[in-house]
Amino acid sequence: MKDLYGSDVLARNPHAPKRVRSIEMAADVGLVVEDVQTGYVGSIVRVEYGRVELEDFDGHRRPFPVGPGYLVDGKPVILTAPKPKAAAAPARTASGSVAVAGVRARTALASRIYVEGRHDAELVEQVWGADLRVEGVVVEYLGGIDDLAAIVRDFGPGPGRRLGVLVDHLVDGSKEARIAEEVRRGPGGEHTLVVGHPYVDVWQAVKPARLGVKKWPVIPRHVEWKHGICAAFNWPHVDQADIAAAWRRIRGTVRDWNDLEPELIGRVEELIDFVTTTS
Repeated sequence: MKDLYGSDVLARNPHAPKRVRSIEMAADVGLVVEDVQTGYVGSIVRVEYGRVELEDFDGHRRPFPVGPGYLVDGKPVILTAPKPKAAAAPARTASGSVAVAGVRARTALASRIYVEGRHDAELVEQVWGADLRVEGVVVEYLGGIDDLAAIVRDFGPGPGRRLGVLVDHLVDGSKEARIAEEVRRGPGGEHTLVVGHPYVDVWQAVKPARLGVKKWPVIPRHVEWKHGICAAFNWPHVDQADIAAAWRRIRGTVRDWNDLEPELIGRVEELIDFVTTTS
């Protein structure tokens, strides 16, 4: 006798849905869909006002409503409006400022920023160079500040011709603090701003974590500081070429302002603001 029900009575579930359910899918540009009702197949080229525009292989375009009634890879879908894309974050300079696109460097202002040495100038250029060119601010290095009062007199600061000076190791009671006070009281002091960071050298303004250490080595006072730093890191330090190579190595770890100590960042920003003020 023939078995009308088959050998396995559980092989077929009579309650299973007879149709495949549609899933929601964003109508993103480039998605290839088929309109079930007309059989039209095309790639989505535009979505607006609740409609999608499909372009077929021959370049013909037809509009269709967003919603159900489409196939993607043979599976039923309900097209939904694509999610709006988040606005791209504005490009930033190494200093953290919003980058200004398509702007040529401004003609240099009469005002200037002086820094103590070449390494200071190179670090300021690396992090703030883009901002300084937009503002038209020139940075020059002095090779030391022992004669700063005479340098300021020669520069002749005044209205519209301001001078900002960045000094290493500007702490109470230091030689640098005495020189800064002399400048403040001297000719042009009203239009000159001398600020500084507390570090022995601008090298220390780079966060030690960038060099893989928790803090900068402490160098005895009788040891030349940069040579002592190189020795502590087991870097060559026989001559000035070794010192220059060490600085390139340190500066090469600086990606942007986040890799510098706030004591330097704040002072440089203060100087830029001072020399770009027109009053």
